[in-house]
This record gives sequence, C-alpha cells and structure tokens, in this order.
Amino acid sequence: MRLRAALGFLPLLLGAAALLLLRRSFDPVPILQVRIDMGLLALFTGIALSAVWLSIYFARRANRMQRDFGIARERLKQAEAQRRFLRRLDHELKNPLTGIRAALANLESNPAVLPDIQHQVDRLTRLTAGLRKLADLEEIPLEYEKVDLGQLLQETVDAVKAHPSGNGRNLRLVVPSVPWPLPEITADRDLLSLAFFNLIENAMKYTAAEDTVEVRAIEQARHVQVEIADTGPGIPADELPRVFEELYRGSNARGREGSGLGLALVRRIVERHTGMVTVRSRRDGARGTVFAVTLPVTALVAK
Repeated sequence: MRLRAALGFLPLLLGAAALLLLRRSFDPVPILQVRIDMGLLALFTGIALSAVWLSIYFARRANRMQRDFGIARERLKQAEAQRRFLRRLDHELKNPLTGIRAALANLESNPAVLPDIQHQVDRLTRLTAGLRKLADLEEIPLEYEKVDLGQLLQETVDAVKAHPSGNGRNLRLVVPSVPWPLPEITADRDLLSLAFFNLIENAMKYTAAEDTVEVRAIEQARHVQVEIADTGPGIPADELPRVFEELYRGSNARGREGSGLGLALVRRIVERHTGMVTVRSRRDGARGTVFAVTLPVTALVAK
C-alpha cells in the first residue's frame, strides 16, 4: 500500500529531474529560452501525472475503507440481533419452565394444576417446532411450480375462516378478474400458503370482532403484490422495524398466545422466493395495519 502511494510521486520526480537536466545542458540565452520552458513543461507534466495517480489511489483507498466499514457495521448489527434473539429465547423458555416448576411443586396437594402443566408443555413444543421450522428454511430446497395466486389466496382465506380465529369474522378477499386475472407465479405452493396463512391469522388475532380484515392482490409490472390489511389498533412506530425479528413480541401481543416466530417465518419464506415483505401502520385517525408481500412473476432460481 505504501509502495503504491510512493509510486504516485514518480512522475513528479522525473519531471523535476528533467527540469534540472535541461537547465544544466543549455545556456539561458534568449534563443534557447524554449528549452527552459520545455523543462518547466516536464515538471508540470510530472506534477499533473502525480496528482492524477494520487487522486485515483486515495479514491480507491477511501472506497475500500468505506466498504470495510460497511461490512464491520453489518457484522455489529448481526451480532446485536443475535444477542436480542438469545435474550428473547431465554425469556420465552423461562416463563413456561417457571410455570411447570411451580405446578410440579404443588402437584401433590393440588392435582388440578395438571392442565396448566400440559399448557406450558404445549407452549414449549410449539416454540421448539417453530424454531426448527425457521432453521430448516435456511437449508431445504424449495419445490417450485406454477402457482395460480388467486386460487391459492382463496384457499388460504377459506382455511382461516374455518379456523377458530376466523369464525364469524369480517374477512374478505379482493382479487382482480378483469380485464385479466393475476398472472401465475413460480413458487413453493405449500410454503407460500403458510406465509399468507400466518399473515391473515395474525391480522385476525390482533383485531377485534368488529374489525375488518381484507386480503387484496394486484399486478405491478413484472411483480404481484398481496396486501393483508386490517382496521385494528395499529402497531407503534418504534416497534415497526422489529416486527419481523425472531421471537419479538410487541406491546399489542401481551396476553395473547404466540411464539413470536410467525412473522420471522413469513419474511424468510418471502425472501427465499426473491420477494419482499413490508409493513405500514397507523394508530390515529384511520388506524390499521397493512402487510404487503411483493413477489416476482418471472421464473425463479432456487436459493
């Protein structure tokens, strides 16, 4: 690195040497004044070349330092995300284990605590199953096929309506049919269905019986976008950037069953399909939340 920087001064040194050589070789008489000017020209040329070389060198060095800084910053973010994940995992495991320990201590005197023990065991089972599913998504190959997105959404909405959380709720689906239907996409049908089921069920879970949940889809250029919108209480602005993190549960989740893995699972499924999932929310006025999934229409390469 130092050698490259030193090479930047080479044209300057050559120009200076040329100047001294020309000054010593010729007498400074008027008729030879042009030779002295040639020496100055060589010097200025050397200065210019050195300036160009050094500017390129320092520009590349600055870019390299900026890239290294970006990599280091990303590693710090990943490390912090991992620490948050471990803290949440400790919390999620500690609560049911504490409940089981307390119930076992009272088991002999109060056999009625057995259902509570079973509840906590079921909670741990769901948590570990969710973590395993999330880990498997990083490695398993996806089974791509042509998928009729409108049909898939209809089947998913029907499945949610048949679920206890969707019983009697105002859940509607809006899919275009004219002048043409949604295009087919290339996707893993089962995983994509799971992602949409999680998003719709999540909307049902965090809204009241009188609220509306709407699933709508549109085509945008070479992409399709599916939105799951609700008229619920909304998500606090400071929690929006973290809702897709593993085991994260916001203030609205208190008192509700869940592992905090559903949205993380959605994000990973969508990313494996080279898509993107975003969220926007309002808590005042026309309040509510909209999760938007954007997927490419073109054929995908397995990732």
